[in-house]
Amino acid sequence: MTSSDLRTQLQAALGDAYAIEGELGGGGMSRVFVAEERALGRRVVVKVLPPDTGAGLSVERFRREIQLAARLQHPHIVPLLAAGDAGGVPYFTMPFVEGSSLRERLREAPGPLPPREAVRLLRDVAAALEYAHGCGVVHRDIKPDNVLVSHGSAMVTDFGVAKAVSSARLGAVGDAAGGGTLTALGTSLGTPAYMAPEQAAADPATDHRADLYSFGVLAYELLAGEAPFAGRAPHAMIVAHLTEAPRPLAERQPA
Repeated sequence: MTSSDLRTQLQAALGDAYAIEGELGGGGMSRVFVAEERALGRRVVVKVLPPDTGAGLSVERFRREIQLAARLQHPHIVPLLAAGDAGGVPYFTMPFVEGSSLRERLREAPGPLPPREAVRLLRDVAAALEYAHGCGVVHRDIKPDNVLVSHGSAMVTDFGVAKAVSSARLGAVGDAAGGGTLTALGTSLGTPAYMAPEQAAADPATDHRADLYSFGVLAYELLAGEAPFAGRAPHAMIVAHLTEAPRPLAERQPA
């Protein structure tokens, strides 16, 4: 599906409530559009699961999981505003946050962030995780791309999306085949450079501790200038997380 086709399909689903201005890009599990919410005159982000990700999902189960994440209200979490489907393609809306991603900030550096800046941003992310985990919501894809930096503070975005996709896939297969597990499906959602071993193995029991592992990888990257096993192929990264200890941070930091 072309960008123009997806935009047309999405605008038809959104109706007159939103006016899509254009596509911001995408990556990972979603395509990203910016739109104006006409009633309030504010800009919002509309994220759409592309057809290759959305295919075979239980849209209803995806919506239920997103609704759980939408209950999160915290200064360091970008809230979910609404969710729906555009002709069977799931989407969700979020506020438009002025600023840039932590990934972009790392590209600007280059190399490690100043320790004070790194610690300040990590405290914000840790506070978001503590709150979300206390509410029973796991992120499953903590990485610089999912942390926005605005006015010197960090906000975690896409809470609950990976869990919603995995649950919706499981629900769709269960509805069609009478049951199944993510492990049986060979499904693991996340990013190899930051993925906890149990998440890479598609363990259905993966919980909030996977986020803590990814948070540790994120902290390492901010302070070392790159992730522990950067430069390797995705499969090699996963194997390294399972079998290797990263190079000590003290050896990676400049003298």
